[in-house]
Amino acid sequence: MQISKLTTHIVLSFIFLFILFSFISCSSKSDSEILEEKNKLISEYLNEAMKYCGEENYTEAAKLFQLAADQGNAEAQYNLGICYSNGQGVSQSYTEAVKMYQLAAEQGYASAQYNLGICYLNGDGITQSYTEAAKLFQLAAEQGDAEAQYNLGICYFNGQGVPQNYTEAVKWYRLAARQGNPYAQIKLGYCYQNGEGVNAHYTEAIKWYRLAAEQGFADAQCILGYCYCTGDIVPMNNAEAVKWFKLAAEQGDINAQRGLELAKRGLEIFGH
Repeated sequence: MQISKLTTHIVLSFIFLFILFSFISCSSKSDSEILEEKNKLISEYLNEAMKYCGEENYTEAAKLFQLAADQGNAEAQYNLGICYSNGQGVSQSYTEAVKMYQLAAEQGYASAQYNLGICYLNGDGITQSYTEAAKLFQLAAEQGDAEAQYNLGICYFNGQGVPQNYTEAVKWYRLAARQGNPYAQIKLGYCYQNGEGVNAHYTEAIKWYRLAAEQGFADAQCILGYCYCTGDIVPMNNAEAVKWFKLAAEQGDINAQRGLELAKRGLEIFGH
């Protein structure tokens, strides 16, 4: 009987030790395994959320963004911020949007830094501050965000949140313009036309206006139309002016519609 009890104790001890070591072994593995599972789940949340966005089912998308955001995922926090900004799938709230943008921005997420900067710029959901806006634009711009680069250029050009500096403005306009940002291309063209922060160079001005115009940007098409119509910084060419005015006018640009009539009359008078 004693031997049986001893055997039972030994067996139970081995079972206990086996369970203990198994638990310890699992625990040592689980750090990486749990992280992998967590990231996999977050990735699934994000993929499904973006799928719902594509279907314009923002309610379900917002729920999934929330689940991923609760796990500290910056991309989800940013996208949930957009949902709150636009009132898509959730009640519109700039305050909640700012909260989400801040969480993502603190993790260095450039798009969230830019959006938070816009909130500071406009005073949406937070006290308006050009200084804070410029700081956030700078952070995102340094990561290559074209919209942030353009807006940082605006800050330097107007002296909003930073000392006015046309040279610095041109620097950031150029970086954004090279990425195809049409707003920055127009601003850079303006700087070259007027010698703001850079030596005046009409050929460069026309180049940047044209690049924006060729993207279908009505403002640039209208500007280019006036350049050719007046012969201000490029040889007068009313046929070319008509071409660009017409493209802008077709988009409903009132100034282009007026310019189109002027260019047509010029074409009749001068023949070019």
